[in-house]
Amino acid sequence: MEIRQRAVGPWPMNSYALVCPHTNQSVLIDPGADPARLQAMLNTTTPIAIWLTHTHNDHIGEVASMRQRLNVPVLGHPGPQTRPVPLDAGISDGQILTIGEHTVKAIYTPGHTGDMVSFLVDASPIAIVGDTLFAGGPGRTWSAADFQTSLQTLRNTILTWEEQRICYAGHGPEFSLGSIRPKIEAFLALEHGEFFGDAEW
Repeated sequence: MEIRQRAVGPWPMNSYALVCPHTNQSVLIDPGADPARLQAMLNTTTPIAIWLTHTHNDHIGEVASMRQRLNVPVLGHPGPQTRPVPLDAGISDGQILTIGEHTVKAIYTPGHTGDMVSFLVDASPIAIVGDTLFAGGPGRTWSAADFQTSLQTLRNTILTWEEQRICYAGHGPEFSLGSIRPKIEAFLALEHGEFFGDAEW
C-alpha cells in the first residue's frame, strides 16, 4: 500500500491518501483544508471513498467540497460526533475496509473524541491514528472522563499493536510505535488524578 501525505490548513493538519499500487484505487483521509492540494495528492488515482478519523473542524473542513469533487461516499464513526457530518456509511470497531487489492482494519480509539477511529493497513506497518496519539504525547482531552478513556485506549488497544507499526498522526511527523512504547508505559504507570488537557509522555 502506498501512503501519501499533505499538511493542510493553518495548524497544519495531515491529510492522507492510501493508494493500492495494483489498481490505483485510493481513499482520502481527513480532508481538512486546501482542496486543490488534496486533489493533487490524488492525481493518477481513482478515489473510491473519504474516510474520517474524527470530526474536529481541522479534519473535516473540506469534506463537503471533496465529496462533491470526487463523487464518493464519506465514512466515519457514528459518534458522538464533535461536529455533525452527514455520513454515507458508519465505521465500526474491527470493520474491514477494502482499497483495491488491500484491506484495512478500522479500530475504535476514543479519548480525544468519542468518534475517533484509527486505520491499520493489513500486511503493512501503516497505521493512520488521527489525534489518538503523537510522538510527544496523547491527544488533548476536554474532561477527566475523556482522559481516562484515552488511557484505556492506550493500554488496551494501542499497546497491543506490533512494535513496527508506523503511526501517521493528524499533526506532526510519523513515528514507530516501538520507539515510544517505553514512554507510553511509563505514562500509564503514573497517577493522573482528575487531569485532562494537553499532556506529554
